[in-house]
Amino acid sequence: MKISPLDIQQQQFKVKTFRGLDPEDVDVFLQSVAGEMEGLIRENNELKEQLSRHTRDALDMAERERELRQTLLSAQRVIEEMKANAHKEAELIVSEAELKGERIVADAERQLGDLKSRIEEVRRQKIQFEMSFKGLLDSFSRQLSGDEPS
Repeated sequence: MKISPLDIQQQQFKVKTFRGLDPEDVDVFLQSVAGEMEGLIRENNELKEQLSRHTRDALDMAERERELRQTLLSAQRVIEEMKANAHKEAELIVSEAELKGERIVADAERQLGDLKSRIEEVRRQKIQFEMSFKGLLDSFSRQLSGDEPS
């Protein structure tokens, strides 16, 4: 059975004629007990309210912590994806550069072959020209010396 401060204040006792308690003392004591109980009830209610606030705060903090963890995990996944994409892109760039380099080397080798062919052709033409020129000089030389009829 719960007793409220009001119950204590309104409690009545039977008065016995022989050696009974002083009604004023009993009333004063009951008033004191009722006041103390009222204070304790008020303090208990305040503590319950504080506990409720702290519980809500703790739940809010736990939710924020969970959200922060999720955010950090998401950020970490994004970073890993960015690293992987950057690595793939770098590999692609290197591959393209190697292909381009191979094409440049192949073109340079082809041009070198063409130049060597042209040089050989020029040398052949030079030798042919020298031989023709030498023959012409020999012919003029014979004409001048009178060995050959004109």
